[in-house]
Amino acid sequence: MMVKQEVHDIATPTGEMRTYLYRPDSHGQFSTIIFYSEIFQQTAPIARAAAMLAGHGFVVLVPEVFHELNPIGTVLAYDDAGKDKGNSDKFTKPLEHHDSDTQALVEFAQAQTFCTPHVGVMGVCIGGHLAYRAALNSNVLGAFCLYATDIHSNTLPCETGNDSLTRTADIEAELVMVFGKQDPHVSSEGRKRIFDMLEQTQRRFTWLEVNAQHAFMRDEGERYDPALALQMYLQAVSFFQRTLR
Repeated sequence: MMVKQEVHDIATPTGEMRTYLYRPDSHGQFSTIIFYSEIFQQTAPIARAAAMLAGHGFVVLVPEVFHELNPIGTVLAYDDAGKDKGNSDKFTKPLEHHDSDTQALVEFAQAQTFCTPHVGVMGVCIGGHLAYRAALNSNVLGAFCLYATDIHSNTLPCETGNDSLTRTADIEAELVMVFGKQDPHVSSEGRKRIFDMLEQTQRRFTWLEVNAQHAFMRDEGERYDPALALQMYLQAVSFFQRTLR
């Protein structure tokens, strides 16, 4: 399918959230995927990923995940300054604000005439964590989480007992968890901690560990693995076609 793009500023309890919308250039209703970016917000690789998913018959929403902390339209560069600012934002914004963002995105999607009621979530890096976190929302049916950071370490600000790992038992959505074995941000011990929590709480999940670096999906930079990225996109499309049908 060909894809058309729109820009929407969605009201949230913590301010307007610039959201980029990608959808099939075709009549009909399509299920929604909320796609959470890296700390850099909607860079060119994130935009290309969103368009790829939309071309398979989904409405894709890409929110600015740190909208409270930056001017609307901010995109951080893949350099040291961008990384420092993005990490500062990551450790500033409480998870509870991400929760209210997700609820606003769900309500927006379900109000559109071209959307079905069915919502899934996907993300990379901090976005993988946010997809995992969004699966706490009862409207979310499936979450595809790629190299999710900070779940195992409980390093994102939140109220006591409200961290994402502790809340795992409250997830009802089906999950796919993908990690690179050579990812320095989530050690084997960290991955085991997440896996064990998912097992203990008897969640519905698929677990994939692949030979890859962190950010292997990003089609810029030395860590990109094109063949593996294509494989993950195909798995994600298949997963959402099943869970959002």
